[in-house]
Amino acid sequence: MKLSPTDLKELAQYAREAAQLAGAVIMTYANKKVEILTKSTGSSEASQVLTEVDLRCEKLILDHLDDSVRKYNLAVLSEEQEDDKQRLIKEAFWCIDPIDGTLAFTQARPGYSVSIALVSKTGKSLIGVVYDPVKDRMYSAITEQGLYLNGQAWRPENELRTEQLTLPCDRSLLKRPDFPDIHKAIDQWRTNKGLTQINEIHHCGAVMNAIQALENPPACYFKPPKKEDGGGSLWDFAATACICSEAGAFVCDYKGQVLELNKADSTFMNQNGVIFSTEKELVAVIQSLYSG
Repeated sequence: MKLSPTDLKELAQYAREAAQLAGAVIMTYANKKVEILTKSTGSSEASQVLTEVDLRCEKLILDHLDDSVRKYNLAVLSEEQEDDKQRLIKEAFWCIDPIDGTLAFTQARPGYSVSIALVSKTGKSLIGVVYDPVKDRMYSAITEQGLYLNGQAWRPENELRTEQLTLPCDRSLLKRPDFPDIHKAIDQWRTNKGLTQINEIHHCGAVMNAIQALENPPACYFKPPKKEDGGGSLWDFAATACICSEAGAFVCDYKGQVLELNKADSTFMNQNGVIFSTEKELVAVIQSLYSG
């Protein structure tokens, strides 16, 4: 069924409620020692960390969204469950990361969040909801219907821009042999723009990295293409793609195309990479650094 603007508003409320419930559970474990499990997905340490809290939150979210799944005949793709490929058949699917930034969570550091998106079969993010339980900040957006922070209409460009360039970095980016060259090129752009310094942020998961970029312009967050599986998955970028796009930021892959959020062959995003940037010029700088 085709989802109307009213339908999307109702579904966004489902997602906000589910994210809030999961966030409350997460905070009961904050700063406590939790059992760390591992999984075989991805190629980075962050992608292989799993805890009992991830599983508990995932079940809670799925239970809360179940009514919407049945009412609107939606598919579900969630990080800790096997992909049943129904996302390729039904008109839209919930895309869920119960705790993005699990590594930061296990280290009792901020940078983790709950991420829930509704994605169309064609791969467009229709709804994006991110809840930061540490700061109690709920970010939500509906495509072409605006952006909200804690329920209030929000335009981040109305907030003060800093005099430094914010660069949220995944650990995997820092470990790349070409990172010094990447950093040098971005630092040259900073110098040309008269910005004072680069403020690197290293402790967040992919979701909060994109949010950090959005909230601290000028800024960029990116993951270069790579051959091996990894580079983040659909659930790492689906919600923030909607949020950042509604905010007027630039969201694309390294070819300058809209993120393809429902590929048939894989949930990984390594083939074409991802870029989130508050500055159009920075997108071109980042794209120029990848030689293939």
